[in-house]
Amino acid sequence: METVRQGYLDALPIAAAMITIEDEEPFIECANDLFRLVAEWDERIGDRAIARVPILRAGPIGNRLGVFIKGPDSAYQFDTTDGRPIGGRHFTVRFAGLKKVEGQPRRMLLSMIDKTAQVETERSLRSEMLRDTLTGLPNRLSFNEKVDAVLADPNFRDGQYAVLAVDMTRFSRVNECMGAMAGDELLITFARRLVSALRPTDMLARTSGDEFGILMRLNRGMADALRAAERIKTVLTLPFRLSDLEIRVDCAIGCAALTSSVASADEVLRNAQFALKRAKRSGTTQVYEPVEAQAVRRQFSLETELRVAIESEALTLAFQPLVELSSGRVSGFEALARWEHEGQVISPAEFIPVAEESGLIVQLGRWALDHATQTLADWDRRTGTRLPLNISVNLSFIQVSRDDVVGAVAGALAAAGITGDRLTLELTESAVAHDPEKVARTLNALKRLDVRIAMDDFGTGYTSMASLQTLPIDLLKIDQSFVTGMLEDHDSRAIVRAILSLAAALGMQTTAEGIETEALALALGELGCIYGQGFLYSQAMPAEDALTYWLDRNA
Repeated sequence: METVRQGYLDALPIAAAMITIEDEEPFIECANDLFRLVAEWDERIGDRAIARVPILRAGPIGNRLGVFIKGPDSAYQFDTTDGRPIGGRHFTVRFAGLKKVEGQPRRMLLSMIDKTAQVETERSLRSEMLRDTLTGLPNRLSFNEKVDAVLADPNFRDGQYAVLAVDMTRFSRVNECMGAMAGDELLITFARRLVSALRPTDMLARTSGDEFGILMRLNRGMADALRAAERIKTVLTLPFRLSDLEIRVDCAIGCAALTSSVASADEVLRNAQFALKRAKRSGTTQVYEPVEAQAVRRQFSLETELRVAIESEALTLAFQPLVELSSGRVSGFEALARWEHEGQVISPAEFIPVAEESGLIVQLGRWALDHATQTLADWDRRTGTRLPLNISVNLSFIQVSRDDVVGAVAGALAAAGITGDRLTLELTESAVAHDPEKVARTLNALKRLDVRIAMDDFGTGYTSMASLQTLPIDLLKIDQSFVTGMLEDHDSRAIVRAILSLAAALGMQTTAEGIETEALALALGELGCIYGQGFLYSQAMPAEDALTYWLDRNA
């Protein structure tokens, strides 16, 4: 019978042994060659007691075997090591009780699968996965795991740790001018400088292209993080040598504390990046403020809600009158988008930037253009005549760069059945500066539709005199920041007078924004300004009220 059992064991492709228990004493009845090799057991010594087998004498396998023999379980499997601190091997071990035969002792089968090669390969692969191949530093995955481990520690308390996001300045210029190899050399040297500025307990990781993350324990609150930022700035004062060149590289640093309100490593790193964005603007190290994340979440929420509002036509247009200063007659209206959402009025100053950043301004601009021209056509039908009115619609530089503005305008005019000379398109100076050549082509094409072009918020941007000469601008709108205080402020008055003189010399008309008093309107008229716009005349109003306003003022 023993020969038969031995034959079964020898046929198995894994290390296996049959253990017999007599009088609660286990011994190896038979085993295959793989077991003898794995267990380092030589049965020739004549003692088959499991206590004589090194791997079963004690340690994780021996201890669990003793528990299994005394316990009620019929089978048990686990992964473990042989217990050696150096050069230890890894196994999947299974104990299985064999069917009890009357008059025979208890028997069980012990099998062992050597997984050492697999475990070591997995460890090696994981090590590579967690390390940045260029700098040798931990990568973002490794960094996140460490931060998550800190957050999950039951002894963790708010303010014990902070994350610093460090972004290298001028890196893209080095890559562009000197090539990727020089950029890699700079990253490696930059990483070494960062290491030299940190404590041994701080963790430095490369979290993205030219951005590094630091996890540090705080002994004296955020002051420790700010001191670390100062040390980093100090080690970067010496120039970096790349090939034959010496360049100076600075960095921006944002800090965020780890708190119990932070859900994950991704969130705390994102918080540090919020502060980093502010640090790039200010030039100084910044600490995360929770209101930043709230603002971003608000922006994304607005984007979703605005997209739905545009598609469902939940927005409206309001019309603010443009008044001829010399006569007081209304010459036209500026169409302004208005949005009321869930009983709350959303300011254009809030949703227009969201629309521009998300690209929704293209849809919004087309919607405003279509509705403004349709409104003017509707006023004509209701009064039974072609009203001597002009409608102004704002044009974003995003629309100019991404949309077929000329086609959109031509389509809106044709659909409404009005001529181009009754439409004014307003664009800001920043739109002109963004892409002068494309703006020039677009505006010249719009002029062929007889559309008037106004430059909005003039005086606050970067328009050159050459642009004013070459672009087909019909009207300059003087920004209200110069108009509002011009009666009391000599400098504002001088700027307004200069703009009016410039417009007259170039044959352009002018509109002053932000007129709130009769004295201001009178002064602007005396200086030669042609049109005025502001609360003195009216706030922006619904289309029905705007028509009534025009009929009353122009009767």
